[in-house]
Amino acid sequence: MEFVIRIGDMTIQLHPSIVNWLILCVLLSVFFIIAGNKIKKADPTQAPKGFVLVCECVAKLGTGIISDNLKARTKFYLPFFGTLIFMMAPSNLLGLIGLQPPTSNLSVNVTLAVMMFLLIQFVGLKEKGVIGRFKELCDPIFLFLPLNILGDLALPVSLSLRLFGNLLAGTIITGLVYTLMESLMPFGVLGLSFTPFLHAYFDIFSGLIQTYIFFTLASFFLSESYADEEE
Repeated sequence: MEFVIRIGDMTIQLHPSIVNWLILCVLLSVFFIIAGNKIKKADPTQAPKGFVLVCECVAKLGTGIISDNLKARTKFYLPFFGTLIFMMAPSNLLGLIGLQPPTSNLSVNVTLAVMMFLLIQFVGLKEKGVIGRFKELCDPIFLFLPLNILGDLALPVSLSLRLFGNLLAGTIITGLVYTLMESLMPFGVLGLSFTPFLHAYFDIFSGLIQTYIFFTLASFFLSESYADEEE
């Protein structure tokens, strides 16, 4: 079911997954505003507790995902990566409450993957210059230029399709199971004994592990843009 917005003669159709994403953006924006105010008012001489402790754990979790790859640059990229990580993780878990995860929509995943790809290319050009970047694409010899370009272009395709495939597959399989249970009622109620395992795998485990993989790979390729400088 799509949400339709009519403005005069113009009609805008919004997929439910996009609407869920927008609602999640608003909720998380409110959360981060409250978190920022709480942290500012917290006493730095006292051990964190309550809501501030939760915020600190969230920050450490985001840092842990990208710090192994970005190392000293983690602090610089944490606001960007951290925001996206804690947008993607809850969106992957929306299936638990019967909503379609935004990341099961290919357009959302492609947008995220292309954004990461452009960031990586921008950093590579900034650090190595146009000539240095061209030499890198020609490594080890000029004949490898097309293959290296294809290798770079494979990154956004890989990131978006991996996330899309796993999330969409989980949504479809879970939906088929519930449809089967409904058609076999009253015996279908027996299926409730194993549906928690479906949600535990497809909605929780798969959703969180795909978030981890997405940003681990993105931060790894971003760190490669600095590899020559660090060596």
